[in-house]
Amino acid sequence: MLNSDITEKIIKAFYNVYNSLGFGFLEKVYENSMKIELKKMGLKVESQKNIKVHYLGYEVGDYYADLVVNDLVIVELKAGDALCEEHEAQLINYLRATNIEVGILFNFGKLAEFRRKIFMNENKKHGKQ
Repeated sequence: MLNSDITEKIIKAFYNVYNSLGFGFLEKVYENSMKIELKKMGLKVESQKNIKVHYLGYEVGDYYADLVVNDLVIVELKAGDALCEEHEAQLINYLRATNIEVGILFNFGKLAEFRRKIFMNENKKHGKQ
């Protein structure tokens, strides 16, 4: 699987944080904890990374990824009852807007859960965007 060495470390970090903190905190607490855990594993981590969205060559908006790991994986964090289709669609759109092809969505809810997503297209393969 694409970037599996990195995603396995990210998933391990998620469970380390979840097992330590449990559920009930705000997303920012989990984001900061994940950043610490991932850096302990020797990974490069950027939080709240600004990513521009373009349409027909025009900048039409931007968003802030919770975490970007090694410039290869977008990590989105939730702290709700459960992951839903809207959360997954949000992550796919984030991948679509970047050259990053792998994303992981985590939920620090009553049940720990995650979804790994991959989005590839011709523009990404040829470095266009």
